[in-house]
Amino acid sequence: MKIVDLRTESWEKNSELLRIKNRGQGLESKYAQSVLEIIENVKKFGDSAVFSYAKKFDKIELTPENVRVTEEEIEEAFKKVEPEVLEAIKVAVTRVRKFHEHQKENSYFVTEPGMLLGQKVTPLESAGIYVPGGKASYPSSVIMNAVPAKVAGVKKVVMITPAIGSFEVNPYSLVAAKLSGVDEIYRVGGAHGVAAIAFGTESIPKVDKIVGPGNIYVALAKKFLFGTVDIDMVAGPSEILVIADESANPDWVAVDLLSQAEHDELAGSFLVTHGEEVAKAVIDALEDRLKKLKRREIAEKSIENFGTAFITRDIYHSCEVANIVAPEHLEVATKEPFALLDHIKNAGAIFLGHYTCESLGDYILGPNHVLPTGGSAKFFSPLGVYDFIKRSSILYVSKEGFKQISEHARNLAECEGLEAHRLAVEVREAIKIPIKTEEKV
Repeated sequence: MKIVDLRTESWEKNSELLRIKNRGQGLESKYAQSVLEIIENVKKFGDSAVFSYAKKFDKIELTPENVRVTEEEIEEAFKKVEPEVLEAIKVAVTRVRKFHEHQKENSYFVTEPGMLLGQKVTPLESAGIYVPGGKASYPSSVIMNAVPAKVAGVKKVVMITPAIGSFEVNPYSLVAAKLSGVDEIYRVGGAHGVAAIAFGTESIPKVDKIVGPGNIYVALAKKFLFGTVDIDMVAGPSEILVIADESANPDWVAVDLLSQAEHDELAGSFLVTHGEEVAKAVIDALEDRLKKLKRREIAEKSIENFGTAFITRDIYHSCEVANIVAPEHLEVATKEPFALLDHIKNAGAIFLGHYTCESLGDYILGPNHVLPTGGSAKFFSPLGVYDFIKRSSILYVSKEGFKQISEHARNLAECEGLEAHRLAVEVREAIKIPIKTEEKV
């Protein structure tokens, strides 16, 4: 892990800080054409294209009869999951549901003399969740994507997940899906799976929105299909930034940094501290832990690519650096973490205190772990119930209300040079109706 000193007047122009700040850019061109071709073929040929790509990429022979996971398979999955893991999944589902219940929005109305204005909140009819498959097991991803959709009131939640080299879908994911309220599951993934639920095929239903993480092909497919369907975000490699002071345990911080590095060779692990000795102690602990890590090869490359310890002037300068990086996960491992909360502006999730490790948030605490990456925490939020609703404006104007505002509307239409807009007001102004016949709000 490299050390970068930001205790200079021009620290904001530091090349390493700028490289990390712009880390979300640059991968699209390499894969775009392949993804666009897949999308076009699925749009044209439906099942035929999806099954052909499944054979090519996932090494399985899909048909209309076997592409959907059956209830019997789900029941069998429950038998394969260890009791302690089943209990953990149940607890996670309960906690995530309880947290997201607070995010519900209500319709509302505001009345004025002669007018009624408001907003109608309606859940989406359907949503698709993408869950990485193959040898990996991601029940937490299922829970975090499906539960808020169901809390929002989505009628049909469709899950897609690849079954690579085998028809068997990961049993942990199936159990989490059942307990989270997923309605239909299909053993298909990749860009072709995303396109399938975006357009709908003979065997796979179309959805209104697609959420969930995946590889670069999945991310680009979601990006290119935005407009055909809604999406949550274009997610990149995972990342963590830890603000630490002298009260932090170097070994704890080191392990937390590695918890992201083991995800992906492009994952980001950043330490920000105003103590040089803190940085050195964390790096020593990280190197020691790295030697014993099972996913050492991936973690080493990740640290080599993006692992950075930034040295700042003071704790508040550390917060400024964190706001520039705008990390997915931000841990505040300091003596008084709550004192810094007002100084933190950009982060997907903020973990306060020495015991609040990012792993707890990933699995069990309750807030969503689907978070903005690549610096997009400056303008994106965590996945939530609000992502699975739509809002419709409600407007009603009586004759009395019309008389109060028609002149202003006509003048603005005249200003913009839109004649029919002006006429739409004028034709109503021309009708003289006694106020006594006025309907009331």
